[in-house]
Formats: sequence, structure tokens, C-alpha cells
Amino acid sequence: MNNTSEFGLVIVAAGRGERAGQSADGPKQYRLIGGQPVIAGTLARFLAHPGCGDVVVVIHPDDEALYTKAVSGLSGADRVRTVAGGATRQASVRAGLEALSGAAPPYVLIHDAVRPFVSHANIDGVLKALQAGHSAALPAVAVSDTLKRGDASGNVVGTVPREGLFGAQTPQGFDYAAISTAHARADAASDTDFTDDCAIAEWAGLSVRLTPGSPSNIKLTTAEDIAMADEKLAPARLPDVRTGNGYDVHRLVPGSFVTLCGVDIPHDQRLDGHSDADVGLHALTDALLATCAAGDIGDHFPPSDPQWRGTASHIFLSHAADIVRKAGGVIMNVDVTLIAEEPKIGPHRQVMREALAGILGISVERCSVKATTNETIGFAGRREGIAAIATATVVFGDYS
Repeated sequence: MNNTSEFGLVIVAAGRGERAGQSADGPKQYRLIGGQPVIAGTLARFLAHPGCGDVVVVIHPDDEALYTKAVSGLSGADRVRTVAGGATRQASVRAGLEALSGAAPPYVLIHDAVRPFVSHANIDGVLKALQAGHSAALPAVAVSDTLKRGDASGNVVGTVPREGLFGAQTPQGFDYAAISTAHARADAASDTDFTDDCAIAEWAGLSVRLTPGSPSNIKLTTAEDIAMADEKLAPARLPDVRTGNGYDVHRLVPGSFVTLCGVDIPHDQRLDGHSDADVGLHALTDALLATCAAGDIGDHFPPSDPQWRGTASHIFLSHAADIVRKAGGVIMNVDVTLIAEEPKIGPHRQVMREALAGILGISVERCSVKATTNETIGFAGRREGIAAIATATVVFGDYS
């Protein structure tokens, strides 16, 4: 469409917004959503439109400092004038229209400051109707909810047909001269029962055209509305995913079995250690503790403490899992790699995975166990010991 004809703009921002509750930031038009005052976000939408000409913001006389702070640093804010509003919205709009009289634009758009999600498509739809010869236009959305009529006691007394019903939004656009005259007539008639500017246009006999509105072009009315708007505009939070690594090694001595990842495997050697020397569980314990910087296994179960002599290592791993959960973590995946020439791990891998799942309280699909030899190199290759490397992935926060 052709945007060469500039439109004047009146932003209505003089209200007190009682339904939004009290805030240190002031009335709702000055509250922060996405780190920016509502009114600044609203203005930015219009100032970026190529057809936007003179802009008047109608503010409460007590809000000059709030307004100045809110638009500080806003690109194009120097193009905006402010005027004091009146006792009613209708009076405030008239003050804004009078402030534009020197420029006398062909069209004027009137918009609520607390509709910060207005789009250029909404604006263009209104302008297109005005350029087509309509004296007034407003974006609207067809009513989709079933409407009920209630009585003073809170009882339903009837269902209202919703066919042909629309929810009116802003910006509402007008032939500037026509709406200025209509407002002046309404003021002279002391008629103040109008709920929006198109209602004044209708009263004055002007034709009002419906244009496409948008469900996202909401008016922030309550504290809940403001909270939802803030959430919508807030920068996307990256999930707090943490990965911990662990390593352990124990020597092999003559014996009849080794304990690996909670499973006893017959063998002609055993792992030597203060506890049951389960290198798989020890490495995984350290990996879990690392995700919340809780030290290592030796900090929680010192080998110098005789009470841990011969202890089954699942106790250590369960303790680490409890620490992670108390810190707000959700264990997403664990992986253990055993480094040994003997015994063969493959026949026992599934039982080991099930043992890890049972200890940690997670599904088997989130537990990985694998093994490799050391190609006869080093202590593992000479069958002097077994080592384990473990990795744990934990998500912290509200991402479970």
C-alpha cells in the first residue's frame, strides 16, 4: 500500500490503571516488560512505521518524570510531544487531537499506550481503509467465545449470539477533521458515555470500517496481563545443562570376582580398595558431584574413615544423586567406559545398565555402559588394574 501520506498519532497514556495494582514503576504504561517500559515499546512500533508523522502522547500531569525516564534513549523520541490529559479518556483524546491542529494531518490514529504488540499490519489495515475513503476504521477480531448474559446475583440468564460480534482494538483511525469535529460536538453536548473513539464517530454519523485485528494486539489491563507480556518479551532462557566427568582406577589382586557398575563378575582377580573398589560407580559418583561443584568422592567418603571399609559403592552413588537433586538437578544421562583387558564386559552390560538405573532412579535408556581394552599397553594392558571414565549430564532449573 502507499504510505506517502503521513498520519498523525495520538497515544493515550494518562490513565491510572487501577486494575493492574500498585507498582514502584508507576501506572501500567510505565511498567517493564522484556526490560522496557510498556509505553516505550508501543511508541517504538509506530515510530518505525514509514507513514508516522506528528506524534502526541497524552500523559497524566503527575507523570512527566516517569514519561521522560521511560522514553530515554528511544530512537525517534525527539519527534514526540506530550500534553496533559483530562479527567476522562475522552477528554484526553480531545487534548491530543487539539495538539495536532497545527499540523492538521489528513488522518489520525488513536492508540492505547498499553497495547504494545500492535503490528504494522494492524496499522496498514486501518490506513488502507482511510485511504479508500472511509471516515473511520478500527482493527477488530471476531468474538470466538460463547457469550453469556448474567444477572446481579451472578446467574446466567441467557446466551448471546456471537454472530456479527467483534472485539474492538486500537489503533482506531479517522479523517482528522471529521473526528476532531465529532469530539468537539460530544464535548459540547456533555456526552461522556463513549467507550472508544469509534463510538463517538458512530454517534456523529461517520461510517466506521472494520479491518483485520490480531489476537496478539492485546490491551494490558491486569497484573496478570503484564506478567504474561513480560514473559513473552523476555529473552529466551538457555537451559542450564551441566556435564561432569569422573575417573577412577584400582589395582587388581588375586581373588574370585570383580565388582563393576554394581555387578559382581566371576574372575581370578579382584579390585583392591578401601570400599568394594567399584571403579565404574566411583567414577560416576565424581561425575555427578562435578555437575553441582560438590567436590569428589573422597570429600564425602574419606578412605581414611574406617566406617567406609568394604562399603558397597552404590551407597556413594546414591548419595551423589541426592546431592544433585537437592541442588535442583535432574539427571538426564550417564555414561561409563570401563578400561580392562579382562573380564569381558559385553555379557554383563545390560545388567550393569539396569543396576545404574535402579540406583539413580532413571530409565535404563539414560544409562550407558561400554568397555575397551588398553591394547596390552600400560597397567590396564598388563592386567594390573582396571580404570573407568564416566560422564553425567544434568539439567538444573525448570527444564525437566
